[in-house]
Amino acid sequence: METGNKAITVETTVHKSVGEVWKYWTEPQHITKWCYASNDWHAPNAENDLKVGGRFLTRMEAKDGSFGFDFGGVYDEVRINEYISYTIADGRKVAITFISQENNTKVIETFEAETINSIEMQKAGFQAILDNFKKYSETSKEA
Repeated sequence: METGNKAITVETTVHKSVGEVWKYWTEPQHITKWCYASNDWHAPNAENDLKVGGRFLTRMEAKDGSFGFDFGGVYDEVRINEYISYTIADGRKVAITFISQENNTKVIETFEAETINSIEMQKAGFQAILDNFKKYSETSKEA
């Protein structure tokens, strides 16, 4: 299935300050607690060198050990509490915008589609991870 470089956008509003949301999104000890799409998956390891040219890597695995993969890339732009863009290892681009709205933060993530899975499946997967992020961020006491 050919999807070209179609951009897909997912978003959520987290009921936390932008500073807290930024920490939850970027610090490895938090990433491992939310960076998966369903409860039968987990992220046992995350590394993050949050700077232009810095690399990140998150290991995502099925809890039963049946499948896993590394999700990683290199940062292209970082503006603290505002914006992150990066290039995934396969060359696709991702951009995340953090918009402070008083005590809430709107998170908008736009990514280039890959060519194996349907647009709908990709959007649903990224939205599920973003929803997991929102849930973790709103219930965590670790900021």
